[in-house]
Amino acid sequence: MLPVTDFQKIGVGLAGFGIAFLFLGIVLFFDKGLLAIGNILFVCGLTFVIGLERTSRFFFQRHKLRGTAAFFGGISVVLLGWPVVGMVLEMYGFFLLFSGFLPVAVNFLRRVPVIGLFMNFPGISYFVGLIGEPQGMV
Repeated sequence: MLPVTDFQKIGVGLAGFGIAFLFLGIVLFFDKGLLAIGNILFVCGLTFVIGLERTSRFFFQRHKLRGTAAFFGGISVVLLGWPVVGMVLEMYGFFLLFSGFLPVAVNFLRRVPVIGLFMNFPGISYFVGLIGEPQGMV
């Protein structure tokens, strides 16, 4: 088993609080204060968990620069006071950054007993199939 350092434990806590603040900010009609705190905590938590060098390598890969610009641009727009526009821009950047991971996550969730059954419902299975199929592999 891999040892977990204290920095990684702190990072998981920060990222968890960041996600909670983001959720509350969205539920409370895009409260810009909660969204700003959630964004800052999430990015700091990610940095603590995987380290500063690996975080910078992840965000600044050549093929992920558009997603990075959209994600951090969305955070900037939220901090400037336009929460709805910022969150849309952030979600677009998040999708671009993690779109390569989505097929892996969907195929894992298909094997989970209750969630896998839900994902096989007629209307849902079509969209799950679109996301779960790796693009460009024939």
